[in-house]
Amino acid sequence: MPPSRNSGEAAFQKTVLPNGLRVLTEQIPSVRSISIGVWIDVGSRCETAEENGVSHLIEHMLFKGTRNRNARQIASVLESVGGSLNAFTSKEQTCYTARVLDDYLDVAVDVLADLTCNATLTPLNLVREKKVILEEIHESVETPADHIHDIFAETYWGSHPLGRTILGTTNGITSMPRARILSYLRKNYRAGSIVISATGSVSHRKLIKLVREKFHFAEGSSVPFEPAARVQSKRYAVKANDNNQIHVSLGFPGVEYGSEQRMAALVAHAYLGGGMSSALFQKIREEKGLAYSVFTFNDFYRDAGIFGAYMGTDKKNLQQCVEITLKVLEGLKKRKLSSSKMDTTKAQVKGHLTLAMESTAGRQNRLGRTELMLGRHITLRETLKVIDRVTASDVADFANCCFDRTQMAIAVLGPAQASAIKHVAG
Repeated sequence: MPPSRNSGEAAFQKTVLPNGLRVLTEQIPSVRSISIGVWIDVGSRCETAEENGVSHLIEHMLFKGTRNRNARQIASVLESVGGSLNAFTSKEQTCYTARVLDDYLDVAVDVLADLTCNATLTPLNLVREKKVILEEIHESVETPADHIHDIFAETYWGSHPLGRTILGTTNGITSMPRARILSYLRKNYRAGSIVISATGSVSHRKLIKLVREKFHFAEGSSVPFEPAARVQSKRYAVKANDNNQIHVSLGFPGVEYGSEQRMAALVAHAYLGGGMSSALFQKIREEKGLAYSVFTFNDFYRDAGIFGAYMGTDKKNLQQCVEITLKVLEGLKKRKLSSSKMDTTKAQVKGHLTLAMESTAGRQNRLGRTELMLGRHITLRETLKVIDRVTASDVADFANCCFDRTQMAIAVLGPAQASAIKHVAG
């Protein structure tokens, strides 16, 4: 029996080609659009210190020209039919995406295959795009609310690749030779580490035919990444500047993407700092007026995770903000959430997830990433059932495993003293 329109499900199919390339589709007959992504199982954590930033640089360079199209043609081919083309690089993946009406699936596949299989990375384009990335690095550094997260990652992970910025450094990008970039591309853009996912008004059979015709990746898999590891101790970092506002990011060891505690971590996030009704937002902003922005976050990696909190505050409020944050987080260790609070918090988590699935782009994102991270498809219905099973004890167990001050990292950007941070964190 096909899934009902109101079930939130779609007709899922998966094919593994002889070279190891995986093709996944979720057919949604009620829409006219198709979102398609080419997921490469490589990101900044796969880089050596000398290669830092190369995954993101390659992502940029593939848009600069191929054997069949120049940069202007790449930019216009989907826009001319009302579609869009984009890409992103994360710590663990690189993804190239397109969204088009179903009439233009063949055009979208042709462009994505051209980008990922036929890019030329000419010396002239490399010089030009390095300048663009240097501006992106400068913009990130000069945006404190963004830069603090890079400082926190380095504080938490130390010299491990997960602690390095996705963008790379100014010196590293400037001096990176073309030969190193091409070598990295050849080693990692391989069929066994690539997933092509598509959702919407898409025919699985037609997509398989187009993929066989257009995509030509070398066999094999990408270079293995270094297992997650960090110094097991409390870590602090303060980067002073002349700004009036202080930005703080603190965090603890969380859980990996495939952990059985992942949904408990999401419920804890929703309750603690997942929106305007969250405990931290209400306490720090609404009751005390100490910060404009405050939230929590989960970073889920293959073999590790972080549960963290961020706030932007004034220098005079720094100590109180950190104290309140730690008190609220650690409160989950001692006091279970009530049944009514669990119900409303789980409804929030399920609502956010279900609303994301209303978008073909959101579905495609989930489809591709889940395949790379877990190697299997998880339906929305299955996920909602797992969330329903999360109990107040599960959330308390997660909090007791996670919120250990001896393993905490704190990063501060702004006019602060390291001694003050060490004092308040205990």
